[in-house]
Amino acid sequence: MDFVDQLKSSIDIVKVIGEYVRLKRSGSGGRWIGLCPFHQEKTPSFSVNQTRQFFKCFGCGKGGDALSFVMEIDGLTFPEALKLLAERNGIPMPRRAEYSDEESKLRAALYEIHAIAASFYQANLRDARGAEARAYLARRGVGAEMIETFALGYADASGQSLARRLAQERFTPREIEASGLIRRREDGSAYDFFRGRLMFPIHNDAGKVIAFGGRALRDEDQPKYLNSSETPIYRKSSVLYNAHRAREGMRRSARAVLVEGYMDAIGVYSAGVKEVVAPCGTAFTDAQVRWIRRHADAVLMSFDPDPAGARATEQRAQMLLDEGLHVRVVTLEGGLDPDEYIRKHGAESYRKKLEEAGGYFHWLADRVRARFDMRTAEGRMDAFKFLLPAVNRISGRLERAAVASDLAEYLGVEPGLVLDQFKKAAAERRAPAAAPAAPAIPALERILLSALLASDQARRQMLPRLTGEITQNFASREIFEALRHAENTTYSALEGRLGPAARDLLHFLLAADEKMEEEAALEQAEACLRRLEADRRKQRTAELRARVKQAEREGRMEEALGMIAELEKIQKHGGTGGCQ
Repeated sequence: MDFVDQLKSSIDIVKVIGEYVRLKRSGSGGRWIGLCPFHQEKTPSFSVNQTRQFFKCFGCGKGGDALSFVMEIDGLTFPEALKLLAERNGIPMPRRAEYSDEESKLRAALYEIHAIAASFYQANLRDARGAEARAYLARRGVGAEMIETFALGYADASGQSLARRLAQERFTPREIEASGLIRRREDGSAYDFFRGRLMFPIHNDAGKVIAFGGRALRDEDQPKYLNSSETPIYRKSSVLYNAHRAREGMRRSARAVLVEGYMDAIGVYSAGVKEVVAPCGTAFTDAQVRWIRRHADAVLMSFDPDPAGARATEQRAQMLLDEGLHVRVVTLEGGLDPDEYIRKHGAESYRKKLEEAGGYFHWLADRVRARFDMRTAEGRMDAFKFLLPAVNRISGRLERAAVASDLAEYLGVEPGLVLDQFKKAAAERRAPAAAPAAPAIPALERILLSALLASDQARRQMLPRLTGEITQNFASREIFEALRHAENTTYSALEGRLGPAARDLLHFLLAADEKMEEEAALEQAEACLRRLEADRRKQRTAELRARVKQAEREGRMEEALGMIAELEKIQKHGGTGGCQ
């Protein structure tokens, strides 16, 4: 057996995809559903077939097996996905050139370079060079346990120590420069990108170091935070700090705690709140929001209480709401950020603040109160109108109405006026785009295909009888041909023999139907084939009768008699059968 087939037969696609998407069993078969990780949706259209080991999204159309899923979601090449799944499942991977290419080799080198750099920075923090960084961490209340947990390090100020360290390894100049950790001057000399900074490793979902954030320790060193540039293994817009550690806590609690930066994430994590994540830098993107949505239902936003933090809360909350997440805002007194609050008031006090966090719209209403004259009916109505566009972006109709009613009462607005505003908004709201329609497959064809997929015996007995005349007009003809030649009926075995259109059709057919019981498959296949053969006889009979009439009109009597004999032979078969 080829290694790729061996790997696919050894892994469970539900387990693989379950690392990225919260899946729920659907029905009694091996079918699971969840929110699609590849496009924005609020109701699940993403299906995983455990029996056939493939996935399909009926919203965006993406589908495939475990390997193609990992390639798509992690942005990996085929050899990288193969290696990742082999490592995760403890399957030794053969050393063969066909399982590697130049892109994969470069990315593998970058992972190794970042792992070496992380260890190098950690060693720096522990020795004499890291004294200033250790003193800073002590002032911020970061102890040895958190330093070890977050693998914090120090990039010394010499400017060439990492460059010299990497030069001792077997990496090529191209690989070293592609890491972004080493730069070159015009004279060709190499220097470290990070110098004199406290280093925060950034990990991917698999826990591998893919980038760094570096904090300046002196006021004259600007910018305060310096982040890795993007590389073939790091896309800032898709990564959240601490995500690989937070994921399990998010799933258990069904929530995420979103903070602004590295130190806040470490402080909150040290307070026992494991589900904390932060953007890597200032940007917050749709890809990061979708990642949160795959693992949690609610987000507690715990940003700095200054004007900049308030603006960030407002902007990012709307992105979270658009994805269907429930948003609450943590309010901390004294102008303290989360890390400072925990150091001053303790972990228990902060955890209590999380539980007491109010809904986002009440937080927003309190901000709006300062903008309008709440002593007048007009001012209160203006405040409500200001909030209404945000409320209207809530996806659920009932939840939207409940929030609006609650806000109206909070602001002192008449319920009748709220209803009028909602009617106007409903009239202006556009209907959502329709999902791609499923292919139209005749029931007879679909049932026959399901039976053949379910039973070896049905395939052995039925496929020789499925002549080209019967299948020539099938929408799924290419799939039937693949069944004739495939060694087995696993998704992977069939998929490799199909073009894009037929592969997509196979996704729909397998994802839409429950697996047929093998005992019933042969009987169903026999019934369907009898019906197809009967239909073919009817069609042939009609064709012959038309040709007989044409031959008689043209005086070709001998030819007409031959066709009449063929008609009589067909009619002797009789019966049409039926497909249940």
